[in-house]
Amino acid sequence: VQLQASGGGLVQAGESLTLSCSASRSLFSMGWYRQAPGQQRELVATITTGGVTNYASSVKGRFSVSRDTFRNEVYLHMKDLKPEDTGVYFCNARSGDWTYNYWGQGTQVTVSS
Repeated sequence: VQLQASGGGLVQAGESLTLSCSASRSLFSMGWYRQAPGQQRELVATITTGGVTNYASSVKGRFSVSRDTFRNEVYLHMKDLKPEDTGVYFCNARSGDWTYNYWGQGTQVTVSS
């Protein structure tokens, strides 16, 4: 599965940004992880084919994940961005039993204070 992420950029605190990821095909779970400098990659938000979502506590109420199964795309709508949201955001797609787990190239999100 090929994943192509886009939409990153430099924004000021409080602004909004939307990330998009196009996949060669949909898998059970698709979503986003991020990695800040010097830190481990962490979950941001995921969504299953059934529409079940999972969010990191730090982004609940500010970020929203959605997917278009027909287009094989997943989106991350981010609002009220904070400097601590800065990092490289990675698109992810996996099977339900984690047998297949794919990553896209990262897209940089930088939030200035």
